Amino acid sequence: MTDPSGPSAPAVLAGLTLEEKAALLSGGGTWETAAIDRAAIPPIVLTDGPHGLRRHDPEAAGFSFEESLPATCFPTAAALGSSWDVDLLEEVGRALGEESRAAGVAVLLGPGMNIKRSPLCGRNFEYLSEDPVVSGRLGAALVRGVQGTGVGASLKHFAANNQETDRMTVSAEVDERTLREIYLAGFERAVRDAGPWTVMAAYNRINGVHAAQDPWLLTRVLREEWGFDGLVVSDWGAVLDPVAAVAAGLDLEMPATNGVSAARLAEAVREGRLEESALDRAVLRLLKLIERTSPGTGPRTGPGTGPAEADFDRDHALARRAAAESAVLLKNEDAILPLDPRADLRVAVIGEFARTPRYQGAGSSRVKPTRIDAALDALTGAAGPALRLAFAAGFTLSGEEAPELLAEAVAAARDADIAVVFLGLPEGEESEGFDRAGIDLPEVQVRLLKEIALVNPRTVVVLANGGVVRTSGWERHARAVLECWLNGQAGGGAVADLLFGRVNPSGRLAETIPLRLEDNPSHLNFPGSEGTVVYGERLYVGYRYYDAKGIDVAYPFGHGLSYTDFAYSGLSAVVEGDGDETVVRLRLDLTNTGTVAGKEVVQVYVRDVACSVDRPVRELKAFAKVALGPGESAAVRFELDARDLSYYSTGLGRWVLEPGDFEIGVGASSRDLRLAATVTVDAPPPVRPLTLDSTLAEWLAHPEGGPLLRRTMTAGHASAMSDPAILRMVESTPLNRLITLSGGALASPELEDYLAR
Repeated sequence: MTDPSGPSAPAVLAGLTLEEKAALLSGGGTWETAAIDRAAIPPIVLTDGPHGLRRHDPEAAGFSFEESLPATCFPTAAALGSSWDVDLLEEVGRALGEESRAAGVAVLLGPGMNIKRSPLCGRNFEYLSEDPVVSGRLGAALVRGVQGTGVGASLKHFAANNQETDRMTVSAEVDERTLREIYLAGFERAVRDAGPWTVMAAYNRINGVHAAQDPWLLTRVLREEWGFDGLVVSDWGAVLDPVAAVAAGLDLEMPATNGVSAARLAEAVREGRLEESALDRAVLRLLKLIERTSPGTGPRTGPGTGPAEADFDRDHALARRAAAESAVLLKNEDAILPLDPRADLRVAVIGEFARTPRYQGAGSSRVKPTRIDAALDALTGAAGPALRLAFAAGFTLSGEEAPELLAEAVAAARDADIAVVFLGLPEGEESEGFDRAGIDLPEVQVRLLKEIALVNPRTVVVLANGGVVRTSGWERHARAVLECWLNGQAGGGAVADLLFGRVNPSGRLAETIPLRLEDNPSHLNFPGSEGTVVYGERLYVGYRYYDAKGIDVAYPFGHGLSYTDFAYSGLSAVVEGDGDETVVRLRLDLTNTGTVAGKEVVQVYVRDVACSVDRPVRELKAFAKVALGPGESAAVRFELDARDLSYYSTGLGRWVLEPGDFEIGVGASSRDLRLAATVTVDAPPPVRPLTLDSTLAEWLAHPEGGPLLRRTMTAGHASAMSDPAILRMVESTPLNRLITLSGGALASPELEDYLAR
């Protein structure tokens, strides 16, 4: 059916038997869909790949994450999210798509869109941010890049999949407003802006309902509200009941179930427990996916896509650039960085990670790299003849105590002008399948740093980690800290570029680094117990919590230093339209006031000054990464719409923009706002429907219910209600209780008629 001259998908569907339709809705193997040779329906390959293609080697004797075809290992999402660079992520997505297409892969299973609710989530290295605007915009860019090559992307894991503990059974208990504003918003933006061809349903339950079997999530929200027109695939092994899953809106169960699911689906249709039209819808979506991705099943050329051949040298260079753009310079006292590679310097390079890089996470996203650059080699190659490097391992990858390695490292540091210490998390501490026990660096590494700082105060730390690590226990021993995350196969070269100033750091934190784990808002509700995890912090995730509470943090959301400085000026804010047509146009000037070229991430935060519901004190709504030469200025513009100013009302079942003032802050982090403006927005006040359970205050404030109730109170001689003291005491009481307490004096035919209408 991939032949353009062949029958259309509806015609192919019409020729299928019930059993064939059912067979198509679960995998034909571990990584491919089922085929129907009689109907010319081919299998297509879906495989892992948020930060690189992981296609299992078909010639391998058995399954192993190590037995995969070579592919470029790009920086993980934890790193890419810190780039805040939409164009870069689209470029990375395009490279991922081209490598996938060359390997005959139709769908690359990524990007990971889940919010970093807790720094303990073992899979945080696969996720972009603690904020849905960052996740949504960058995730959409990755999708556009991948799908521009004819390969489908897959937003995952939909939804509220924020931990690995009990991931297949846990129920995330989370209110709808929090879901809409935090955990679904990034998915929504990517669906609306980039049109992904697939979405992956998560393992977990949401408020008791399995995500892969949730009609509210998969049909009402995803398809009816957001307009998703692609295929919903299950995470591998996520389906408990295939009949309930298809009825809810799932289209493809993966992997193969040896015909068990197909038999259950066919039986359910024959017995009248499932409409055959539900199978038809799912099959049509699968056929549409096959049509969409058919160019990705073999070599081809096309406008703007090039041949279906992987260019690993080009992609390695892109991975190096992406790693450099994603690194965050947390600290740089006395401008100790960058180092001059031509200087007469003795530099001690310390830490096994400099020689044996930690560059990706463990689990299903593990990529077999085409090559690996070690920072030690890259530094050696970039150093001038007068710069002398000495290396000491300092610690073992196993984390075992090694006094002789410590002694060698201290000696090397003592003899050096500068010590560059590579620290990070061992590979076994963060992976798919389990959560982290804490956020501290291994004690052996912290001890090493302290000993080095005693003999050499000019010490720089380079970090390698997928999830946030606590810095407050050791950063005073370092003049500079460069957070490089898990930065992919070319990360070693990127580190050399950054340390020697060939690249100016421009990454910004996409998640807050707390002073200690206990400060995290999810701390008392993670990972839950007895099969349930309560999202008790509600909207107050990450910086939304720290900023609302005024809690000190190690480094705030959005933070990152540069080798140059930027000045903000001239903010103007103009409101156009009203209600749902409201647009706020922002303009400001940004100037590079330093002596080297650099990039600044300009961030826009919004606060509703007076709202009828609780809202965070500031929320990111827009950002732009701007490149400027020394002394150069540029006008930066943003456009906010009504949705950017709204909250989700569960009572009204929609997004609500309330009239009034909004404060707009623009700056370099959530706690470094350089400019501010207040705008006044005109919108009709939200009117909530009244019931007998509505409070007296709600009735009196209602434009129709208020006058009616006042007439009823007068006619019923409820004089007590005219006393302000009594009124204030009872205004939170539901009307039905007051009717009872008044002996029926507050009831009236007019009131009953209004409620009936």
